[in-house]
Amino acid sequence: MKHKNLILKGLLFITLLGACSYGPDPSYLNEINAYRANLNREFADTTTSPLTPEGLAIFKGLDFFPVDEMYRVEARFVLNPDPEPFEMVTTTARRPIYVKYGIAYFTLGGKDLMLEIYQSEKAKVIEELKDYLFLPFMDLTNGVSSYGGGRFLDLKIPEGNTIIIDFNKAYNPYCAYNHRYSCPVPPEANHLNIEIPVGVKAYDGH
Repeated sequence: MKHKNLILKGLLFITLLGACSYGPDPSYLNEINAYRANLNREFADTTTSPLTPEGLAIFKGLDFFPVDEMYRVEARFVLNPDPEPFEMVTTTARRPIYVKYGIAYFTLGGKDLMLEIYQSEKAKVIEELKDYLFLPFMDLTNGVSSYGGGRFLDLKIPEGNTIIIDFNKAYNPYCAYNHRYSCPVPPEANHLNIEIPVGVKAYDGH
């Protein structure tokens, strides 16, 4: 009887341990996997891929960090009441015109952080891009496990005073794959003093 009780207690412990384990919500994991699959399709397609012909010939898929739902944050969004157009620095002499559309404030890893969010002056007059916002950022993984020039996020204009920033969808600028591209350089205000170990990893040419 005592042996049977020990077995039952062990099974109960395993059940409770499984219930308390952490991991991405299945529906969220499906969302991220679908996002990654679409990204890989774009890279494998000769009509949409930023890869060089040599890179495309051996491409087997992008390398991603493990999914971590902690890096999907709901940030407080403060609209910039007087956005002034400015020239964003790029990796070439090109200087596209953006405005600082607003600022996102959030807490991650116990740190209070902020990121500036931009809108392209060119994109906002195009119907399908008029609600598109651009978030370039750098973090402490750059040049180690992620691309040294920072990474990007695509956002939509929020309806209220919060905005979802999902770093699991962070992707590399095309310059990470092919030097013929001109890519925005994340402004200093968007250099995070924290590691963001999710999203697309550095490209190794395979």
